[in-house]
Amino acid sequence: MKINITGCAAMICLSALITVTGCKDQKQNNEVKKSYCLSKELKRDIKLVKAEIRPIEESITLTGEVESNSDKTVPFVSLVDGVVTNTYFSLGDYVKKGQVLASVKSTTVNEMQDDTQTLQAQLAVAKRKLASVEAMYKDDIASQKDLQEARSEVAILQSNISRTQKNLQLYSAGRSTIQIKAPADGYVVSKNISKGMPVTAGGDQLFTISNLDKVWVMANVYATNMRHVYVDQPVEVKTLAYPDDSFSGKIDNISQVFNENERVLKAKIIMDNNGMKLRPGMSADIVLPVNPQNRSALAIPARSLIFDNNQSYVVVYKKDCDLEIRPVTEITSNSRYIYVEGNLKPGENIIASNGLLIYENLKNQSNNSGK
Repeated sequence: MKINITGCAAMICLSALITVTGCKDQKQNNEVKKSYCLSKELKRDIKLVKAEIRPIEESITLTGEVESNSDKTVPFVSLVDGVVTNTYFSLGDYVKKGQVLASVKSTTVNEMQDDTQTLQAQLAVAKRKLASVEAMYKDDIASQKDLQEARSEVAILQSNISRTQKNLQLYSAGRSTIQIKAPADGYVVSKNISKGMPVTAGGDQLFTISNLDKVWVMANVYATNMRHVYVDQPVEVKTLAYPDDSFSGKIDNISQVFNENERVLKAKIIMDNNGMKLRPGMSADIVLPVNPQNRSALAIPARSLIFDNNQSYVVVYKKDCDLEIRPVTEITSNSRYIYVEGNLKPGENIIASNGLLIYENLKNQSNNSGK
């Protein structure tokens, strides 16, 4: 029996090559499984925050509402009776002082213009009479009293004409139309005027203009929270419109009488409105620190904590392809932070948005690599 040595050797070499190649492919597959990286799309959506040591403090959260600063708010009511012929602004517009906002057709304008013409005619007659009396006074025909009466009549008519003309200027009147102009710079925060609408002198407010550089946040203080709230207390204000932003301020004033309808005290917080993110009518949460403690701990945002199988975790970010799951233990929390301890160092970046999705990907990658 002959054995083909050359053939066997070739088969052995081929088998060895397949084995080596297979091991190499398996190693590459394992390396691929171990390297989970953030995609460009996901990276745009994540938010990183640093774990930091902060004093431990508790807090309470009050509800409230953003209001206009009434010290810089100007309501407007019509000065005359009439009908609105046009409007040139919308709710929320920014307007400058003196800008024409609406026009009103009014019989009052016609009456004032008629009065002016009548007074001017009377004044012309009075001036002629005065000239005649002055001439007779020089000839000793008229008395001093006659001269004073003639001069007084002219002065009264001139005063009445001046007053009527000032009223026409105040109303920005032309013919039978009055122009309504903005009384101050600011935003139109209410509008109750439209084309064709009748208006009455001293009636309902037609619009309100407010300067929103500073706004008031009115917090509702219930009796159970009265002991925690005081003037000059620092607060953080949060809104649904900007959930990732907080606005710092302090309590300026607390009412001494309970609101009859809501049965709460009102605490006023004056806020700088940079970026115009706080708008009148917005609801707000007001966070107040209470019961400060004399110790510190690692503080992280509540949204960065992931709870899975009776254990809390955070996702630590080092690089796009270098992320770690770290278990932590909660110490206490308030409305802004959760205080933790565990394998986490101050200054390390943790993922504070879309963390659960990344956690699940890392967890699945770890489970697959262990198989």
